[in-house]
Amino acid sequence: GSSQCATMELGPLEGGYLELLNSDADPVCLYHFYDQMDLAGEEEIELYSEPDTDTINCDQFSRLLCDMEGDEETREAYANIAELDQYVFQDSQLEGLSKDIFKHIGPDEVIGESMEMPAEVGQKSQKRRPSKHPASNTAHFLTAEPPTVVTGSLLVGPVSDCSTLPCLPLPALFNQEPASGQMRLEKTDQIPMPSSSSSLSCLNLPEGPIQFVPTISTLPHGLWQISEAGTGVSSIFIYHGEVPQASQVPPPSGFTVHGLPTSPDRPGSTSPFAPSATDLPSMPEPALTSRANMTEHKTSPTQCQAAGEVSNKLPKWPEPVEQFYRSLQDTYCAEPAGPDGILVEVDLVQARLERSSSKSLERELATPDWAERQLAQGGLAEVLLAAKEHRRPRETRVIAVLGKAGQGKSYWAGAVSRAWACGRLPQYDFVFSVPCHCLNRPGDAYGLQDLLFSLGPQPLVAADEVFSHILKRPDRVLLILDAFEELEAQDGFLHSTCGPAPAEPCSLRGLLAGLFQKKLLRGCTLLLTARPRGRLVQSLSKADALFELSGFSMEQAQAYVMRYFESSGMTEHQDRALTLLRDRPLLLSHSHSPTLCRAVCQLSEALLELGEDAKLPSTLTGLYVGLLGRAALDSPPGALAELAKLAWELGRRHQSTLQQDQFPSADVRTWAMAKGLVQHPPGAAESELAFPSFLLQCFLGALWLALSGEIKDKELPQYLALTPRKKRPYDNWLEGVPRFLAGLIFQPRARCLGALVGPSAAALADRKQKVLARYLKRLQPGTLRARQLLELLHCAHEAEEAGIWQHVVQELPGRLSFLGTRLTPPDAHVLGKALEAAGQDFSLDLRSTGICPSGLGSLVGLSCVTRFRAALSDTVALWESLRQHGETKLLQAAEEKFTIEPFKAKSLKDVEDLGKLVQTQRTRSSSEDTAGELPAVRDLKKLEFALGPVSGPQAFPKLVRILTAFSSLQHLDLDALSENKIGDEGVSQLSATFPQLKSLETLNLSQNNITDLGAYKLAKALPSLAASLLRLSLYNNCICDVGAESLARVLPDMVSLRVMDVQYNKFTAAGAQQLAASLRRCPHVETLAMWTPTIPFSVQEHLQQQDSRISLR
Repeated sequence: GSSQCATMELGPLEGGYLELLNSDADPVCLYHFYDQMDLAGEEEIELYSEPDTDTINCDQFSRLLCDMEGDEETREAYANIAELDQYVFQDSQLEGLSKDIFKHIGPDEVIGESMEMPAEVGQKSQKRRPSKHPASNTAHFLTAEPPTVVTGSLLVGPVSDCSTLPCLPLPALFNQEPASGQMRLEKTDQIPMPSSSSSLSCLNLPEGPIQFVPTISTLPHGLWQISEAGTGVSSIFIYHGEVPQASQVPPPSGFTVHGLPTSPDRPGSTSPFAPSATDLPSMPEPALTSRANMTEHKTSPTQCQAAGEVSNKLPKWPEPVEQFYRSLQDTYCAEPAGPDGILVEVDLVQARLERSSSKSLERELATPDWAERQLAQGGLAEVLLAAKEHRRPRETRVIAVLGKAGQGKSYWAGAVSRAWACGRLPQYDFVFSVPCHCLNRPGDAYGLQDLLFSLGPQPLVAADEVFSHILKRPDRVLLILDAFEELEAQDGFLHSTCGPAPAEPCSLRGLLAGLFQKKLLRGCTLLLTARPRGRLVQSLSKADALFELSGFSMEQAQAYVMRYFESSGMTEHQDRALTLLRDRPLLLSHSHSPTLCRAVCQLSEALLELGEDAKLPSTLTGLYVGLLGRAALDSPPGALAELAKLAWELGRRHQSTLQQDQFPSADVRTWAMAKGLVQHPPGAAESELAFPSFLLQCFLGALWLALSGEIKDKELPQYLALTPRKKRPYDNWLEGVPRFLAGLIFQPRARCLGALVGPSAAALADRKQKVLARYLKRLQPGTLRARQLLELLHCAHEAEEAGIWQHVVQELPGRLSFLGTRLTPPDAHVLGKALEAAGQDFSLDLRSTGICPSGLGSLVGLSCVTRFRAALSDTVALWESLRQHGETKLLQAAEEKFTIEPFKAKSLKDVEDLGKLVQTQRTRSSSEDTAGELPAVRDLKKLEFALGPVSGPQAFPKLVRILTAFSSLQHLDLDALSENKIGDEGVSQLSATFPQLKSLETLNLSQNNITDLGAYKLAKALPSLAASLLRLSLYNNCICDVGAESLARVLPDMVSLRVMDVQYNKFTAAGAQQLAASLRRCPHVETLAMWTPTIPFSVQEHLQQQDSRISLR
């Protein structure tokens, strides 16, 4: 009664959803109010084909979808509206009723069924009730009211298992006509579908009833699917097309569908809660995510096959956006011409930055073992796709690709742009590639629009509508910043307090601050390329993904040479060029750098044109002298020296670009540009020039140091950067200068410095040669760190001066450790030459050097190398490779020289690798052609296990299973600062191996959470070690009096035991007295350390007075 009264007093509400949400009206009362309205006398409701002020047109609908997807507040508001509508129109009886109605209708009957509308126009809607008729009464169910609620374009129904819909012409599905005298409402067809169909499938649909609604005239012609709408039907299809006239359809023979009454102030809507256009928020321009070419024509069977894909797309972009997209594609799709277009894909390796030392805050690239390298499977496309999948909404994703100068980072960045232009990166709508040297510009009048459109390699023309579109979907934007180290002059932007607003002009530094602080263009993907050194790179440790370009392998370098001569039209010289390169092992090892590989090809091409007796130089210095010598022949006087001075000054400022007015004369600039020594970088201003490669700038910088009279002789050795100094005038940014300087100073004048600047100018370097020779001969290689030692070897090799080379190699220490120092292919080659020339035996530690398999094999095969340590995984892989290639002699040498003494397991991988080594020995022992144990396994004497409390209990059982293989093991240390916590179970497993560990002298079980149970099991097994065990430590465990008693009983049996440590346990005075009493029967024990806070100090002092071997330290 109260509900009815409230309804009568309420009256029809004006307005729409927003007014309804803000009102105090009961939605259930509103529903009853409109449900009881008398429709008698109302005119037939027409389908409106033209939009009016009370309907939503296509653009508004698109904007609504975009804003609901992109804006969190809008999504929440409309989610509330949907919940309200579902609450009003849900009926708990619908689901059961729908099942009763349709379970007796066969699949063949469904398509042919037509629909009837109410027979009496003036009849009032009645409340739906559950059916009480028997299931056999099919006729009754064919006239029952449908279990579907129709509210204009909103339909509610359940979703069940997926099914398929036969591909029928949609007008045929509406080929039904109401009986005479029936009024025609918005035509709504419901068709229950079988779980499977033999017909051709064109749409994947849930199993169950399907709703077709041909009522939204403002949508493009086509089919729109709505699933999971509520209860009653499995899928709803909104179809815009011609509704068949009554004369075109056959007579009705189906069940009727009742509709809700029309809202009094909305002639085209059947729901009082349908929103009007004025209710909807003001939408911005459409920001669409897909380019769906949806045209105004009827759906064809071809379109029907792609309906699943089309249903996820939105209407096409605005025309200016589409034009800009295609122009951007044209900008990036062009392949580079000439040698720049040679493509040899290199590996992209996952990387991380770590501190160079415990006392340094500077970070550098970590050096994984070769077998530990994690390659980015699938290349750049998979890297960017993974970045898209793991990103949270509206979160900027930063991806950094690092590599040394000349490793091909810029080429890789260009390949990303071309891949997008060719359609291989569909997750991005727009890609913008900006070289960072373009961002070193003064002024404060720049905006994001300038960064995207004006500062790239080619200025782009874009309307404001395009920029607005990009701002609405930043997650579809990929921004590439190439050569990130060029921004070192602006490194303060990383620590700025805030970034600018997109519309406010600011400096480029402010724009960069907004990007890297993820406040500007928030949600985009930011891709950086940089060298792994410098101030800015330190901040990249927090990048979302970090990768490294590994450079060419030997096979890839040879493939590049073949393609270079093929692209140059000199295929007849391909084999000869490869022969020239193989004859120079140093240059072949340097060819892992794409830039150096190209330089070798350029010089080989020039030499092969001169004659068949051509030979490549044996040093890097000779390579660049050969490349620049011909250019210097017709240069203006002093031009090369002036260019060298410019290169050095720019390097001191960490720059590689210069302005045209920085040249001393127009003749020098014209000559340098004509010879390719400088060039216009892509996207730079007309007046801006740059050196084509970083190594060329290094060579020119070294040339200036060799020729300059401004550099004092006593300062010259500092530029070799071999000895650390607190104050150096040169910070080694031009890292190739030391090697080139040594080569230019010491190599014969006629074919080196004199060939570049003439004999008279080269004579200035004579005095500098004496200074450097005296400095290098005073160096003690044994006192240098590993990286400096390698640099000294390179300088001595480049010098080609016998006295310096002999001094360096003869002063090498017998034990060389390169632990944690990266060894590149040129490093391995030069090191091998030095070891061969030294005339003594060496022991090498090559762990954590990242040395390649070929480099490891070449060093191991040297007769002067008697012992070596390397990563277990790399060594086992080397053995397997040698075994497969039948290199029996080298395999035997590699097995005999390898050692792991001492071995410390710090990770689960270390334990697994140790297990593979033991498995290799077992396989080797079972083989007929080999016999005996591996020396690495047989000779291991000290084994440490320090995995911590998380990985320790998991990895320890794996260690126990292989422990018996180490027959010479003397020291087993299971103590770790972070506590391994192997517990009683671990002690029980370890005790079972004691009978096989006959050489064990030291057993450290400190800090392992051992209780009385573990002490009991340990004491029971200790007699197996009575003849060998000298030291036993159970420091800082949980052993109480019972455990102390167990240890006291076994102590007299340990005849070889000298030291026992049970400090910081939990036994009391009783346990201490038992241990002290047992100690009196053990004259062989020298020390018993048993201080613990649970024993009164007076008791401990008393026991110590009785036996001085008791330690209370």
